[in-house]
Amino acid sequence: SLPDCTLVCCLHLICFRCFRCFRCKRNVEVMDAVRRGAQLAIDECQYQFRNRRWNCSTLETVPVFGKVVTQGTREAAFVYAISAASVAFAVTRACSSGELEKCGCDRNVHGVSPDGFQWSGCSDNIAYGVAFSQSFVDIRERGKGQSSNRALMNLHNNEAGRKAILNHMRVECKCHGVSGSCEVKTCWKAMPPFRKVGNVIKEKFDGATEVEQRKIGTTKVLVPRNSQFKPHTDEDLVYLDPSPDFCDHDPRTPGMLGTVGRYCNKTSKAIDGCELMCCGRGFHTEEVEVVDRCSCKFHWCCYVKCKQCRKMVEMHTCR
Repeated sequence: SLPDCTLVCCLHLICFRCFRCFRCKRNVEVMDAVRRGAQLAIDECQYQFRNRRWNCSTLETVPVFGKVVTQGTREAAFVYAISAASVAFAVTRACSSGELEKCGCDRNVHGVSPDGFQWSGCSDNIAYGVAFSQSFVDIRERGKGQSSNRALMNLHNNEAGRKAILNHMRVECKCHGVSGSCEVKTCWKAMPPFRKVGNVIKEKFDGATEVEQRKIGTTKVLVPRNSQFKPHTDEDLVYLDPSPDFCDHDPRTPGMLGTVGRYCNKTSKAIDGCELMCCGRGFHTEEVEVVDRCSCKFHWCCYVKCKQCRKMVEMHTCR
């Protein structure tokens, strides 16, 4: 049995248990990497949305983000994109570290580059990671025949998430020579840090395009609902439905937890500010004692020693 199968398979939408877990069992070797990718997606979602009304809170149910992501909102678009990206990222990382028999470093990157350096080292095999993500994450939408508007939205956002990695691959190099000179330079292709991937997808979330389905010839496609907007690209996120305000707890909608008790920033005018975060309900203020490291000193060699300082600060929570 695979205890983590439900978490992995049901990360971003409705649990397709029997079929998807069958796929889990067919890919036992790679499932540990996929599990790490699932957790990576949750952690990154919670970081990117930490100051928003909906903050990617997870539930002990399936799907882990509740019914919030079963709707065609821009929040669902982000979750799909970050999930697809995280699986591609984690599987690629497992390939490079030698965990998987089916893949390794990208051997297509070799020889001398046009810039004169030698391709060497272990280039991340992003092609394998992306291909696995496409076959594993996209399977439910592919099963629908890609015809429904929600399936089209999901597939588009999955691919946009993977492109956030592909389009930000970087070249890392190491110099070789006497006394650190760079007589010979070897380089390899590496994925960006996943925080960078999350930042890119969050930017796409902020500028996501509301779309609707339209038939062009015999093909069903998604086009901007407002014809005055420019068409979205493969890298952009798209959504079908406007988001709720996320102000109030709705017991009928798992994952809609509201903002009562959330911390807010009294001085901010942005979404993390008390006026917006608390939806105009007001907020409580209390003084709490916090402990911080202070008076840190570097000692030779080689550690940093700090004192613990206590201070009283005001904390604000939504009514």
